Amino acid sequence: MTNLELRLTEMLSPAVDALGFDLLGIEYLRAGSHSTLRLFIDHEDGITVDNCADVSRQASAILDVEDPIANEYSLEVSSPGVDRPLFTLAHFAAVVSEEVSVKLNVPQDGRRNFKGTLVSIDEDMINVEVDNQVFSLLIDNVSKANLIAKFG
Repeated sequence: MTNLELRLTEMLSPAVDALGFDLLGIEYLRAGSHSTLRLFIDHEDGITVDNCADVSRQASAILDVEDPIANEYSLEVSSPGVDRPLFTLAHFAAVVSEEVSVKLNVPQDGRRNFKGTLVSIDEDMINVEVDNQVFSLLIDNVSKANLIAKFG
């Protein structure tokens, strides 16, 4: 997570919690005047469109007052969906033995993208098996990670 995403998470988590939801994580996608701030929320009973709207109104009010992002952006609030994003070690720990997709900020072993089975977590490392080889990836080097949905 970037420093901005960390700051936004700290800023918005109490409000999301107060509404009864978990703020799983935040993505800020820079694209000039078409940037997007995406909040992923969850609840044990699932997420509805109305839940997203409630969180969006509350987050908008906070962001309007705090004004942490200088340029224009669109705010999106979403459920994690079937390809659940993974932001923290706890998120990874919950899906050990599942298939994941991981993209790194800085290449490791000549690659940035890893798609395979999450075999274990060791302190600040996630261990992903790709083509019968296990790669130990530093969680702080992960730019994006998702659970790969299985159907059928």
